[in-house]
Amino acid sequence: MRKLIIFFLLMNAPFLLAQEQQMAYDYFRKAEYEKSASIYQTLFEKNPFNTNYLNKLIDCYQQLENFEKAQQLIEGFLKKQPSQTQFYVELGYNYELQHQQKKAEKYYQKALKNLKNNNYSGYSIGRAFQNNHLLDYALEAYKQTMEYNPKANYNYQIAQIYGEKGDVENMFDTYLKSIEKNERYTKTILRYVGKFITDDSENEYNILFKKLVLKRLQTNPKNAWNQLLSWLFIQQKQYNKAFIQEKALYNRSQESLKDIIDLGKIAFDYKAYKTTQQIFNFVLEHSTNQPEIIDAKLYLLNVAIEISDDLESVDNEFQKIFKEYGLSSNTIDIQLSYADFLTFKKNEPTKAMDVLRDALKLRSDKYQKGAIKIKLGDILVFNGRFNEALIYFSQVQTGLKNHVLAQTARYKVAQTSYFKGDFEWAEAQLKVLKGSTTQLIANDALDLSLIISDNSVKDTLKTALKLYAKADLLAYQHKNKEAINTLDEILKNHKGHAIEDESLYKQAEIFEETKQLEKAKSNYLKIIAINNEDILVDDAYFRLGELNLKQNNIEKAKEYYQKIIFDFATSIHLVEARKKYRKLRGDLIN
Repeated sequence: MRKLIIFFLLMNAPFLLAQEQQMAYDYFRKAEYEKSASIYQTLFEKNPFNTNYLNKLIDCYQQLENFEKAQQLIEGFLKKQPSQTQFYVELGYNYELQHQQKKAEKYYQKALKNLKNNNYSGYSIGRAFQNNHLLDYALEAYKQTMEYNPKANYNYQIAQIYGEKGDVENMFDTYLKSIEKNERYTKTILRYVGKFITDDSENEYNILFKKLVLKRLQTNPKNAWNQLLSWLFIQQKQYNKAFIQEKALYNRSQESLKDIIDLGKIAFDYKAYKTTQQIFNFVLEHSTNQPEIIDAKLYLLNVAIEISDDLESVDNEFQKIFKEYGLSSNTIDIQLSYADFLTFKKNEPTKAMDVLRDALKLRSDKYQKGAIKIKLGDILVFNGRFNEALIYFSQVQTGLKNHVLAQTARYKVAQTSYFKGDFEWAEAQLKVLKGSTTQLIANDALDLSLIISDNSVKDTLKTALKLYAKADLLAYQHKNKEAINTLDEILKNHKGHAIEDESLYKQAEIFEETKQLEKAKSNYLKIIAINNEDILVDDAYFRLGELNLKQNNIEKAKEYYQKIIFDFATSIHLVEARKKYRKLRGDLIN
């Protein structure tokens, strides 16, 4: 029995210790320092080499202003453990709390002097200074340690301190020194630098970071500096400049085109079509890898679809690729793009469905089949065959659970249900998608959910919402005239309804697409007149700026961009409006 009790106590000792630690910490957090000190005292007596307990005990005594007890504790520990020189910092800080600065300074200097012979303690001394907010001393400790021991690297800690002090230039400079010592730090450093960088190339921190990197590139060319500049230009959406850096990296190493291909895809997503073409033409010139070549040709075709009015010429380019590479699993993405082109550009959905049904017969993996089914569903929606579309979407949703394709399929189910007027089912699907791991899907889900919820409260029959969903579907089907007429019906019969501004905005988008620019401008102005605090007002001002710029009405464009700059500080259009305003004003933009 005795052995059993001893065994039970031994087995539960870690649990009991953890309980004591948590209790001591909870008391400390609640400012019940006497209770906390009592427990930490017991813990420290049982574990006299545990400096965490010691530090907490010192904190408790200092909070209770029992500085003498704290001093005795520190001096007693130093007598037993003279190598723990970071506690000279604690002793000095104990005097500083008593406003005895000279005595405090004496012990701070004593800690720093110990670095020469014991530079292995540099981190613990620097950290002790940092923990007590003695940032200048912490900087000195880390810098001295690196002088005494060239192998030591405390640039990361030094950069953090400069950041705490608000000295961003020295912070950036120190992070770059870390990369100079070891390029493996590059990705880690970018996570911290990224907190200060925006998509505005005129932001002072962007300019400062660029200057520091360029200075190093000019004096000591190395891959890391090109990588950093490329990263910066991507943040600033200056993809042409990022491409220059990526080319320099490739020409130096001749290793992989992956980063250049990734840049091309980003440029395409952000409609930088000229740069996208330059990038993928470069890939075609330098790659011997068939998947890369097919990928490049696909993106060049996608650009042509967006910018070319010669649809037959684009169709011929598709046929050339199919003739060269065949209809196989290797060209599934191009077949998907071709089906999309046939439907939404040439208005040949039946032919597009034939292409996709043939693609489903090919030997391909479940993810490729999932992508084909989603595209097939899109085209069935285009044809108004909702139930058939929902079958395909549901197959992907259940067959590829937790994959991004399943989330896309769920959104398509919601969108199709919305088009049908089944708003409750649509909302149920959208509710799940608001937490999607894919930001784009989450944003689309939120936008559609808001349209449904905002326009259901005062209209139990959802009459206006049903008309709006009908107009949305007609626009999706490229039946622009019918969509405009349906939106006119809403604007005539539901004036003052919550959906009025969305209807004006949707109609304005269609007016832009059909080159009816004056009508589009009129709608945007109506949105502003209805309610100057509406969620769509900054969008309306930005579109007015864009339309007037397109028509070369420079002063008007400036006026609308300026409105966003001064009145809509949180607008997603702020950075772009500022750039365009400065350019129109004649400012030099790097």
